[in-house]
Amino acid sequence: MEKELYLGLNKAIEQNLDVALITVTSVLGSTPRKPGAKMLVFADGTTIGTIGGGCGEAEARREALNVLAAFTPKIHYLNMTADMAQEEGMVCGGIMGLFIDYLGSQSPVERTILIKDYLSAIHEATNPVLVTVIEAVEGRLVGKKMFIKNNGNIVGDLGVEGLNRVALENAKTGGKRCQPLLMSLNSEFEPCETSVTKADYRLLLEPPTTVVRLLILGAGHIALPLATMAKILGYEVIVVDDRPSFANFTRFSTADTIICDNFEGAIDRIAINPQTYVVIITRGHRYDKVCLRKVINQPAAYIGMIGSRKRVKALKAELEEEGVPSESLQTLYSPIGLKIGAETPEEIAVSILGELIKVQRESDQNGKMR
Repeated sequence: MEKELYLGLNKAIEQNLDVALITVTSVLGSTPRKPGAKMLVFADGTTIGTIGGGCGEAEARREALNVLAAFTPKIHYLNMTADMAQEEGMVCGGIMGLFIDYLGSQSPVERTILIKDYLSAIHEATNPVLVTVIEAVEGRLVGKKMFIKNNGNIVGDLGVEGLNRVALENAKTGGKRCQPLLMSLNSEFEPCETSVTKADYRLLLEPPTTVVRLLILGAGHIALPLATMAKILGYEVIVVDDRPSFANFTRFSTADTIICDNFEGAIDRIAINPQTYVVIITRGHRYDKVCLRKVINQPAAYIGMIGSRKRVKALKAELEEEGVPSESLQTLYSPIGLKIGAETPEEIAVSILGELIKVQRESDQNGKMR
């Protein structure tokens, strides 16, 4: 959850304000935001966050005000038609599914308490996976929530044992996802294809964050195009190097964060989570080893390291002798990148990003990592 939205929601809960929380649950075609994007709408019409701007967002805001008036959550499909897109100068034309939730003075006390606990869990970095009933044959269930911390602790109840079971089964892998998961279930709580039959229940599973971070360890020639291209793809980019002449915003103008420090000290300052992708491309074997030792047991989505097979094999053997479990080292992606015959720094950057995208999409589809 973005910091600004987190603070706004926290303020609303503390002051018992009525707010509508809009979450993009699905997209079809060309849309300005991805699933997981959120916007808060207050009773006075003010907003925090965005789901894309323009008249599409204005329509969503109107629907949110209706939810606030009725104290009842709803699903709304925002049709970003070609006419609408042209009016706003936007290259859109798809459909965004929105779940607009009501939170405030008329919410059940237990739901307000759960949201407070959920915000605390985010603050405490326990990587909670939030599950919300967004559609149900029993209207009383819509809006019910539960969340599961990374230590397995469960808070909340979806109101039906079958839904709780499905939520728990999928939350085990949900923390590794980079995008929310929208689940359609039949009356037996089994997944169903909505193009064939109408779902009896729909659940939205949201990972701790939808911000995908790329941690680049080493600020050499490959890092330059890698950081630039990664930013275009939507990654939050962090670059680390111990050389001031390399690790600076003059060279890496598109990076979000640059840390100029020894690699061990820098890595200690970074919270590596299941949405973090780590690329080790330092200037030498010694620094690669330092970085790999520090990150190999971290819960990263991906850890890749540049180097020949012979060099990587030797480095892994050294770390095993020093006590690093061989099982952990087996998760390393190296030689790094997809095999596309890359030679130049730019081509190597493309091959690395291709591998990151492949890993991310596989994770989003099944929550499992190699």
